[in-house]
Amino acid sequence: MRKLFLILTTLAVLWSQGLLAQTLTVATVERPPFSFADKGGEAGFSMDLLAALSETLGWQYSIEQKDRFADMLNTVQTGEADLAIANISITAARETRMDFSQPIFESGLQILVPEEQSAVPALLRALMSRDLFLAIGIAFVILLTGGMVMWYFERRAQPYFDRSLDEAWFPSFWWALNLVVNGGFEERVPRTAFGRMFGVLLVVSSLFIVSVFTARITSVMTVEAISGSVNSVNDLYGRSVGTVEGSTAAAFLSRREIDFAAYDGLEAMLTAFEAGDVDALVFDAPILAYYATHRGRGKAATTGSVFLRENYGIAFPTGSARVEEVNQALLALREDGTYDQIYRKWFGARN
Repeated sequence: MRKLFLILTTLAVLWSQGLLAQTLTVATVERPPFSFADKGGEAGFSMDLLAALSETLGWQYSIEQKDRFADMLNTVQTGEADLAIANISITAARETRMDFSQPIFESGLQILVPEEQSAVPALLRALMSRDLFLAIGIAFVILLTGGMVMWYFERRAQPYFDRSLDEAWFPSFWWALNLVVNGGFEERVPRTAFGRMFGVLLVVSSLFIVSVFTARITSVMTVEAISGSVNSVNDLYGRSVGTVEGSTAAAFLSRREIDFAAYDGLEAMLTAFEAGDVDALVFDAPILAYYATHRGRGKAATTGSVFLRENYGIAFPTGSARVEEVNQALLALREDGTYDQIYRKWFGARN
């Protein structure tokens, strides 16, 4: 029995040493700033955290970069990869197909829009709109025309209009403006028969002119408000929205019944946004923020607050014995400050 015990103990030690010595296969996908290729190697928050975990646990590992997020998860589900790390949201649906470590990052979804759309408030954009300037221009022409017609017939009968043509345009316009807004000047009542008839016509029609002008301005500002900047999820209805197929953002948009274009990967989604194929993107907040401050600097900006809070984790095949040791190592990295150091490197100080 003692010999059998020694044999079994020796085999167990050799097996554990072999387990530690083997090279683990780690699947990931291009997701700056969590994982991306940089100068021939892998960089990002997740890659730095993986390196710290491997140093703590004595791991050797090789990275397999996948083209699609779904492919990365499939390699874990089938056991082709020992683990996967990137910006992997821990969801109930994924928990049924694989195991997760404790959360390694708190995230959520956010909206990305073109820079000019987020920089100019909707009211200011409405005031600067072409349609509003057109409406004001038409009103100016109508009032100037009406005032000059009154000047032509009243210039010899009403002292107010007794001016030369080059001096008459503004007083005539001012008279017509006051007529429309205030009902006219008591001391400047038209004196000719045509002038009085035309004056009455202007007063009556001013009700129509003011109503149409007000309605036009209201219409322009309403349309601008509807088609203006995106500030929340509710502003996405009726717009062209893009996200990554199979992502938590896609599931969220489907639940909210918001139409969206689903792209195969992050690069395809960002390319469509840069080409103007979509008005807004909905995706993981830190990834959109990183894009806006690097590749999309000056061209794109995140808008609104982060919503649908979620946690990222490291994915393992179901039943993996490495989950517990990784959780213990993660706690150690948090306690000794290593995790905070990695976090500050990529995202700055935490709020």
